[in-house]
Amino acid sequence: MQLLWRNWSVAVALLVGMVVVAGGANVTYDGRSLIIDGERKMLFSGSIHYPRSTPDMWPSLISKAKEGGIDVIETYVFWNIHEPQPGQYDFSGRHDIVAFMKEIQVQGLYACLRIGPYIEAEWTYGGFPFWLHDVPGIVYRSDNEPFKFYMQNFTTKIVNLIKSEGLYASQGGPIILSQIENEYQNKEKAFGKKGPPYVRWAAKMAVELGTGVPWIMCKQDDAPDPIINTCNGMRCGETWKGPNAPNKPSIWTEDWTSFYQVYGESALLRSAEDMAYHVALFIARKNGSFINYYMYHGGTNFGRSAAEFMITGYYDQAPLDEYGLLRQPKWGHLKELHAAVKLCLEAILSAFPTMHSLGPLQEAYVFSGDSGTKCAAFLVNRDNSGESVTVQFQNLTYQLPPKSISILPDCKIVAFNTAKVSTQVNTRTYRPVFKFDSAEKWEQFQEVIPQFDATTVRSQTLLEQTNTTKDVSDYLWYTASWDQESEEQQQAKLSVQSLGHVLHAFVNGNLVGYGHGQFRNTTFTVESKVALNKGTNQISLLSATVGLPNSGAFLERRSLGVRSVMIQDSRGLKNFTDFSWGYQVGLLGEKLQIYTSEGAKSGDWSRLSSSTQQFTWYKSIFDAPNGDDPIALNMGSMGKGEAWVNGQSIGRYWVSFHTPEGVPSQTWYNVPRSFLKPEDNVLVLFEEEIGNPLNITIDTISITKVCAHVTESNPPPVISWSKYGTSKDHKPSKRQKHGRRPKVYLNCPPRSNISKILFASFGSPSGNCDDYATGLCHSSNSKAIVEKACLGKKKCTIAHSYKKFGRDPCPGLHKSLLVDVLCG
Repeated sequence: MQLLWRNWSVAVALLVGMVVVAGGANVTYDGRSLIIDGERKMLFSGSIHYPRSTPDMWPSLISKAKEGGIDVIETYVFWNIHEPQPGQYDFSGRHDIVAFMKEIQVQGLYACLRIGPYIEAEWTYGGFPFWLHDVPGIVYRSDNEPFKFYMQNFTTKIVNLIKSEGLYASQGGPIILSQIENEYQNKEKAFGKKGPPYVRWAAKMAVELGTGVPWIMCKQDDAPDPIINTCNGMRCGETWKGPNAPNKPSIWTEDWTSFYQVYGESALLRSAEDMAYHVALFIARKNGSFINYYMYHGGTNFGRSAAEFMITGYYDQAPLDEYGLLRQPKWGHLKELHAAVKLCLEAILSAFPTMHSLGPLQEAYVFSGDSGTKCAAFLVNRDNSGESVTVQFQNLTYQLPPKSISILPDCKIVAFNTAKVSTQVNTRTYRPVFKFDSAEKWEQFQEVIPQFDATTVRSQTLLEQTNTTKDVSDYLWYTASWDQESEEQQQAKLSVQSLGHVLHAFVNGNLVGYGHGQFRNTTFTVESKVALNKGTNQISLLSATVGLPNSGAFLERRSLGVRSVMIQDSRGLKNFTDFSWGYQVGLLGEKLQIYTSEGAKSGDWSRLSSSTQQFTWYKSIFDAPNGDDPIALNMGSMGKGEAWVNGQSIGRYWVSFHTPEGVPSQTWYNVPRSFLKPEDNVLVLFEEEIGNPLNITIDTISITKVCAHVTESNPPPVISWSKYGTSKDHKPSKRQKHGRRPKVYLNCPPRSNISKILFASFGSPSGNCDDYATGLCHSSNSKAIVEKACLGKKKCTIAHSYKKFGRDPCPGLHKSLLVDVLCG
């Protein structure tokens, strides 16, 4: 037997944890957990970022998180949206962090406020406002006085705002934790001697703000006392060193529910089973008592808020998808996990676990207080070879599937196994409800390609893009003009090197080249043959960014845009890098704001042309679809650009940049219903490439199909544990034996019922909910039994029971029940 983490003498440090004396809730911590008003807490948290959704969505998102067993809502604070210019603040609409916090409080949850103010978060420029770039002598995230001045100003502004609304737990509000900085240790070495003093300064500055709640630093092993260091990643139960002091609790600030996705790459899918396994392992091996899912709802990178190459949809594979719909089975399996863990609370929070070896890759983590009246165990199988393992624990036999953890709230009966998913799987359907399929529905405006003489910004060298645009636009035109001394037209070779992200090259008004970089490899070269005129020639290069970089040391030194221009002709190589260049920041359509109702009046709109061209603005009108299902634009026929609805940008699109599998990284783009009017909504697109707007559709999104698959070895639903209980000798009662069975539980979305049974088999169906077939063993009345129990109902439950299906269709064989239904 081995005591984990600390020996008992060190465990005495539990008694000397940090105490925050508060006028509202008394938030403290020690080596076991956070303690709120004297009560130890095991907390499950979910990240929901307020600017990535809309205020009308917040109540539903928070409610669904709460229903899923979430106790805390965690969010970053986004400096660039709150202070777009020095001293000018915006806390309105999607930026209303106070309203978001108050909604969390209304629903009875806690909050964790990650101020940063560097956040990364796949958010453009890591959340920094670009004006910081122009502060003389500034070096971000280092022991640099200009940076520290502005960082302290903003941090203080946020803390004072939150205090003024009474939102810290110490004031009776929901916020129980705050974060300063963000994953700094990853880059600290790059700053040399300027790194460690900055960490100490940031910690001291934060604590002195007097929030009355603890502060954390994520991925910062040397976080100074009293700051709690925390873990980010997918496998913190395996990889994390743990708290840097025995009086600090184990906190997992980012358990990645999938991963961010960039244009040109496929989504990384993380299974519900893997997530549940690592959460349970963190609790068992690392004494974890606070786990935050990053993200619980990802949402949408509206406008130009996404970092470089990030798609507009964010963490769509989270338990709540981009539109706020339940992502099953992830949401339900984690809900079952949370419920199972909370059955063990008294045992878990009263002591550190002891570890008992059950085999080469198997162990039991046992939580048992001094009184011995409460006992909980986590049986871990780290073997992922593919076969279940039989283990003996406290004179009982247990089957552990590969890479799984069984949770025993009484050290006897399995309430939950991380690899056994009983929750239904749902299918998301996109249904076209409006087609823009007629040329009469569209107007277009052709973007003007500027020439050198029309520009007013001039330089004798190529300028860095972001320093020139100040991030007011993704676009910067580089123009030049020169006289060709040849007496006739001649062929030449143009070579343009770009630091990123996208380049369109024009010579004498003709598109001659196009290229783009990719995530983490933004530099590229465009080479093409060009025809040079006798006399004057014009080069116009449109350089486009797709978000700003958001990570790494010395972010203020990053460069984007055109780096060099060469032309090779019969007379030799001409270097245009140090040449007279003219610049235009942004597009004419942006300057006119033709995506707004007022700005559209100033555009020279014409009927849709039969031949499509690059750099075209498109405009159409549509009515809001009936109902309240989420809405998305199907942009599969377009190339690259940005879309606005009633003047609000729904984000960039880049459908032409395909994944290795040959499909777009994102095809559907979220249109929040709060952006819409009942009628005459204005859709405006800017298309850089050649797209076909006639194939765009407005689709509604709904869950139309649910399926569940359980075997006789699946634990019963966790709710049955609390409903039926156990007897004093920890043996199941007769009622429990009858009631605690594996069950198929099917639940259609609101305002829909089970309309058709697509498949039902009790026996040995092959496959799973994605691909199934009747097996050799099959109860012939399976479909009839399910139809009787479920058809026409919003939800239904079918027990895995021979009695339910009349008989055992194949005695001696392991049986399962698989049911797939339509909702309508």
